[in-house]
Amino acid sequence: MRNLVLILFLLSFAVKGQNSIAYKKFNSFHLNEERILKIYVPESFAEDDKNTYPVAVIFDAEYLFDVYVANSKLFAARDKAPEQIVVGIYQNQNEERYSDCDYSEDTGLPNQESSKFYGFVRDELLPYIDNNYPTSLFKTIVGNTLTANFINYFFFEESPVFNAYVNINPSYAPDMHQKLELKSQSLITQYFYYLSGGNFNTEKRTAGINNTNNLLRLSENPNFKYHYDDFSNSSKTASLGQSTASAIAFTFKQFAAITKEEFDAEIADMDPGDAIEFLERKYVEIEYLYGSNVKIREKDIYKIEPIIIDKMNGDYLEEFGKMIMRLYPDSPLGDYYIGLYYETGYQYKKALKHYKNGYAKIGSENPNSDGYYSNIERVLEKQRAERLGYSTEEVIDESEPDSEEQGL
Repeated sequence: MRNLVLILFLLSFAVKGQNSIAYKKFNSFHLNEERILKIYVPESFAEDDKNTYPVAVIFDAEYLFDVYVANSKLFAARDKAPEQIVVGIYQNQNEERYSDCDYSEDTGLPNQESSKFYGFVRDELLPYIDNNYPTSLFKTIVGNTLTANFINYFFFEESPVFNAYVNINPSYAPDMHQKLELKSQSLITQYFYYLSGGNFNTEKRTAGINNTNNLLRLSENPNFKYHYDDFSNSSKTASLGQSTASAIAFTFKQFAAITKEEFDAEIADMDPGDAIEFLERKYVEIEYLYGSNVKIREKDIYKIEPIIIDKMNGDYLEEFGKMIMRLYPDSPLGDYYIGLYYETGYQYKKALKHYKNGYAKIGSENPNSDGYYSNIERVLEKQRAERLGYSTEEVIDESEPDSEEQGL
């Protein structure tokens, strides 16, 4: 019986995973034919239809779609990137990729045939996805070798429709490096450009990649976010997965929680007010850039806590606590910081009120409840010492508040 339950559980899990991926035959006016699409929608959409998701459009879907979806799910599960809607275009049923992504040797730009594919993606596919799925404004496009070269034509638009461009071992058209450099210098809003290569590529392809990297890595435009990976110690096949993972990490770096390196470089020397502003601004930028409405993470709150407590006599504890109460009204942590603010200011009556409010939220059944209740006991002891005319400093020394026991 136990084995039967396990089998049913695994089957239900597999079905759930399969239901998040759909195949669609798309009848294209531009191409005058049907194209096969493979579409992944995160399972969370079924749980909350108010969610919106960045979109990734994947060329060469036969090879790259599953690799990208697997990595996007992993990064989302680890809270390193938002969940994404992934749309793959099949281009290797009858070697369509060669006509889809061809270009003129004279101009290095799409020819008459490939311009039709460009129109299909730009004017048919993207509107269809936006009209039928809960998309945010952030869009990524991914290609490999010949299809990687083609994604750059979308980058050359006056206002590029894609925000991130993932070029895996691209077979660049003539003078592509010069066109890319010129475009990178003119950007007035933020775009991400990822490039990978390795010595397993042909000599011609490697020359194009190196020429491009040598120019783009010198860009001083802050709106042009650029990253290059050399996978010469790997293989062409392995580089597909390695590039995909690295590109997602690079593109969504700002989405992830504050790292130790980021804290040491940008936050550690800040005053409390600036640290709070940095934290709030980071999440405003996440929503603006990726369209993901993410509340400030608990781990990021704890990251800047020492600055708030230790600097400027804890003057910003109240502001910090109020911010947390807006984000997590059912959490005791906001009351804890406000209570600590009043406690350090010797306003024990107000401190006791907030500690009691926090304790009511945490509940006696919570394993951290005893640790939180110690705040109440400490303040009561200070009130008693104050009434008796004793110094409250001895009480402070005996029972330092510990935020790690407060818990969100």
